[in-house]
Amino acid sequence: MSQIDDLSALRDVIARHDIAAKKTLGQNFLLDLNLTSKIARCAGDLSNSDILEIGPGPGGLTRALLAEGARKVIAVERDARCLPALEEISQHYPGRLEVLHEDALKFDPSTLLEGNTKIIANLPYNIATPLLTGWVNGETWPPFYQSLTLMFQREVAQRICAQPGSKHFGRLGVLCGWRTQAHIEFDVPPQAFSPPPKVTSSIVTLIPREEPLDVSCKNLETITRHAFGQRRKMLRSSLKACGGQDLLERAGIEPTLRAEQLTIPQFVSIARQL
Repeated sequence: MSQIDDLSALRDVIARHDIAAKKTLGQNFLLDLNLTSKIARCAGDLSNSDILEIGPGPGGLTRALLAEGARKVIAVERDARCLPALEEISQHYPGRLEVLHEDALKFDPSTLLEGNTKIIANLPYNIATPLLTGWVNGETWPPFYQSLTLMFQREVAQRICAQPGSKHFGRLGVLCGWRTQAHIEFDVPPQAFSPPPKVTSSIVTLIPREEPLDVSCKNLETITRHAFGQRRKMLRSSLKACGGQDLLERAGIEPTLRAEQLTIPQFVSIARQL
């Protein structure tokens, strides 16, 4: 592993500050700085961007973002044990790293970030999906960020990027595909982490669409929740609580279809009828 800065190796940092990864916090620390640099580069030129990072842990990705030229990094970390390690990085890159001891699920980053903003993070597995849906399905659009470059379990990444008709296509694919263009950059093997998770991870990039189809977020979430909650049933049955066959006929959708057979514009058409 090549050095990207003059700071200590991550294993030494973790040992010195006694930062054993906690399963309850969804922590799996990424130690390979070559790999964290590759993740940072997926987001393109960082020199004119402020970066929001969730769950930096001991700071492997944080260091890569700063070494790759990020104008500023705002790192949101819930685990107080990681703060001294992050402070060492802050001192090494004066004025370019702001660390916030916050719970990311209760934190509104849009109040702190203006202009060119990118979200880049090795998200804790246990909060990754709620954070993503919150960023993608906010009432205000375009969003406060230019792009999302995020790590997920491979299975979740496949659902985010799934196309209609594929076996992975579901509620997450509709909600993300509606407002963003998403694709998987590359996979990350378990052995790259400490401790190694039981699954392969993937880096996903999501770029906001300038003009997504106009529909209420709440209505689209309702329709997809019911449709994919009983995905083996025909839509006239799975959407019975929302209006069933009458709703589908008003939207111009065949009631005998199943959820995975619809396109995203068709889901939008149904949601508009609520």
